[in-house]
Amino acid sequence: MKKVLIVVDMQNDFVDGALGTPEAVAIVPNVAKKIREFDGDELFVTYDTHYDNYLNTLEGQKLPVPHCIDGTYGHELNAEIKEALKGKEYKDVIKAGFGSFSISKGLKDRYPGEEMEVEFVGLCTDICVVSNALIMRAGYPNAKITIDSNCCAGVTPEKHEAALETMRSCQIDVK
Repeated sequence: MKKVLIVVDMQNDFVDGALGTPEAVAIVPNVAKKIREFDGDELFVTYDTHYDNYLNTLEGQKLPVPHCIDGTYGHELNAEIKEALKGKEYKDVIKAGFGSFSISKGLKDRYPGEEMEVEFVGLCTDICVVSNALIMRAGYPNAKITIDSNCCAGVTPEKHEAALETMRSCQIDVK
């Protein structure tokens, strides 16, 4: 069974920058520990990525807070997360939207027919974590998919809980 850890958008703008929250700051040590202790087969790190035209995009019109602009400090990983990744083999995933099909497709190409255990951690539970988890569920209907709720934070605590409940409804384990 292949073991996969997907670290979603642990970037400065989501931790303590433009869209940061106290809940996001609080999970950083948990996520760093999870990364350091991971000894599975594949480790992915996603980056929410926008450009100078962000405010002209649909997302920018609905959320007019420039964030994770490519080449800025806000786009970079949180320093504690960067430190935890040192010496680890992992794949960066640049995503222009909430979810990335490239992770699911890449795993399917490398391990066709193999059983998977996939765990998600990161930000934000109610946007990018849930989007990526549901894409993975669609691509791997029989995979064991887990969300570590102590390593995730939502836009608000209420939205975090709502997203966890949505994922439970889609047969994603929440611990």
